[in-house]
Amino acid sequence: METLEAIRTLRSVRTFAERPVPEETIHEILNAGRRSQSSKNTQPWQFVVVRDRELLVQLAACGQYAGHLAGAAFAVAIFSTDEWAYDIGQASAYMQLAAWDRGVGSCIASIYEPAKARAILGAPDEQFIEVALSFGYPAQPPSSTLRRGGRRPLDEVVRWDRWG
Repeated sequence: METLEAIRTLRSVRTFAERPVPEETIHEILNAGRRSQSSKNTQPWQFVVVRDRELLVQLAACGQYAGHLAGAAFAVAIFSTDEWAYDIGQASAYMQLAAWDRGVGSCIASIYEPAKARAILGAPDEQFIEVALSFGYPAQPPSSTLRRGGRRPLDEVVRWDRWG
């Protein structure tokens, strides 16, 4: 899939088929996140891949809108030693685009109970966690997840040279 096509068609997937994602595909997704850009090349992330169903269910209880983690083929909890929101966002986006390129859907989950998530995954207290990503093959064909409308038109969100 071409990059711009992946960006144009990417949609959040919250319901997954009961089908495992091959190990090779998981590695490709993780490598995309590992290769993402970061401020001053700090690469502040650590990825915890969660495939155990019980752990996925527990992790889903760490955020008000994180329920989709419970049904995922796997999730990636993204840790760092500080709040590197931009860098973590870059790694997340790269992984989600790489997954979509391979036909794997994903959705970001905000982790509102970081201490609970750290305990579930055995992470040290000094590790910061704000998001986890669910991954899996969509339960429904991707074309059925597309809605009419989608994003605001470019001329509504772009200003040239100055605000006014």
